[in-house]
Amino acid sequence: MDLVVFENNKPHVIDEFREGRFDYIELASDVAETKFFQFLFGQGVVDKLARHYPSPRQRHHVPLWMYVSSQLSLRLHGSHSFHSYPFIIRAGGLIDALGPEVAHREVDPGTGDMSISCAGFNGRNLGPRSTPCDQDYLRKLAKQTDAEKLESWYNHHVAQLYGELGAYDEEGIFIGDGSYLFVPDNKNYEGSMRLLFDEHNHPVSKDEEQKMTKAQRDRCRWHRCYRAVFLLHCDRSGERFVVVGVRVMQANQAEAPALWKLVDTFIKAVGQGVMKTLILDRGFIDGPQIGRLKTDYQVNTVIPIRKNMDILEDVRGLVKLDRPWEEYRPVPRAPLQAPRAQHPTAAKRETARQKTLAQKRAEAERRDPPDPSEVLERTMITKIDELTSWSDCPVPLTGVYSKDCYADGHEKDWLLVMTDSRCTAAGGRDFYALRTDIEERHRQVKCFWDLTRFHSTAWNLIISQTVFVSLTYSLLQLHLLAQGHQELNRRTRETTRRLLPDGDRVIIYRQQYFAFFTLLEHTELTLSLEEKARRKALAKTRRLQREAPPS
Repeated sequence: MDLVVFENNKPHVIDEFREGRFDYIELASDVAETKFFQFLFGQGVVDKLARHYPSPRQRHHVPLWMYVSSQLSLRLHGSHSFHSYPFIIRAGGLIDALGPEVAHREVDPGTGDMSISCAGFNGRNLGPRSTPCDQDYLRKLAKQTDAEKLESWYNHHVAQLYGELGAYDEEGIFIGDGSYLFVPDNKNYEGSMRLLFDEHNHPVSKDEEQKMTKAQRDRCRWHRCYRAVFLLHCDRSGERFVVVGVRVMQANQAEAPALWKLVDTFIKAVGQGVMKTLILDRGFIDGPQIGRLKTDYQVNTVIPIRKNMDILEDVRGLVKLDRPWEEYRPVPRAPLQAPRAQHPTAAKRETARQKTLAQKRAEAERRDPPDPSEVLERTMITKIDELTSWSDCPVPLTGVYSKDCYADGHEKDWLLVMTDSRCTAAGGRDFYALRTDIEERHRQVKCFWDLTRFHSTAWNLIISQTVFVSLTYSLLQLHLLAQGHQELNRRTRETTRRLLPDGDRVIIYRQQYFAFFTLLEHTELTLSLEEKARRKALAKTRRLQREAPPS
């Protein structure tokens, strides 16, 4: 077989492309993806994931590590349809990470066209394969894997693996949260239910619906959905947000029992001392469980109190006494840096644009001043120690009582309780402020990672998709932490891939030469072609499409 050598020569490739001449074009987002999989293979992550995977099969003609790798590759590309696997394999970087023993790219010496050749694993192939394993194999194994066992695998073995990868920091902050997973209104979705939600996507009970005005009811919508509970590990900077526990259930099931089981499973898997503070919302209020976490595991809980609880009335009485108050000023998080250095002219234009927007906002406020009852002027907080009036909770609590003062003079109060008596009032509020990350991160996972875009109505496949999206999302963050790009963890999946030093690239081949281009560079080069060159490039593109192997 002839050896075909390509030389990196960008000026030559550009000159040829401007005349409409090129031999082949390929998307090389695989540069960043290859490094991701090299990280996983180098750390033995995929082997460890496969070792404990709850496969329902006794014999495996394709090794489980190939199945896990393929699942990760699909989720990394935001694709949940197994039919897209041949395309993902061709365009992605898993091929290069697997090595030539499993798969490699081949270039036709005569035409310069590139193809993929895979050896397969079971010795039954009569000819070369276009993918390491069949897409139908992936779908069938995912569907056959028991949903409960898959969640247990993730919540125990994967949580242990995250610890080996250095996922858990010294501060040990964890967040428990529940969320609804919306699906199309198709009754064939196993275990799904239709519930009424308000304009903020909060479920509406029958009693709440009867109390609504007609305008409020008109803004409500029926959605078919599931309920999910997540246990997450985060840090104060927002540079790690690892999903360490997942539980999907029917929409009418209570989320609190599922969370306490996730916490017990996690601590059993990684040991005591990793989780130090658990931040919850009001939906998880449970005095006995909060006390148990403190006494059995030394885990402190931070949780707000419902307005109808007696402990809030007791605190309201205590704060009428002479108590020290302080104004709470949230600690602002460092803003995200600009994706790349701006051209001086572009920076000048952006400064002028922001100035214009500020002037327009000021003019709008003068014409239509905001309602004083909605303008928050300041928040005052005070700390109350040794609260024991919550009879269901067996341990004393520390309260942070907050008063939000508005411009029209009215105030709103609420109570946050903690089992850590050493925490200051401002520290308790800072802890709970981390919960605001939940909505943004869930938005990223649901929207940019397409978590709820379920192609199958089968229960096992729904759980498989949720688990592997959580796994890929978390492993990518740990990879970025290891590579020193932790600031990218706060960005969306598309932005993260685009901003990686070796992110998405287009490769253009011409006469044994090649060149890398960013997506914007390639777009500019294509759109600036003269008419004759454009027709020539279009004809070549159509010919390559006809000759491409079916995917």
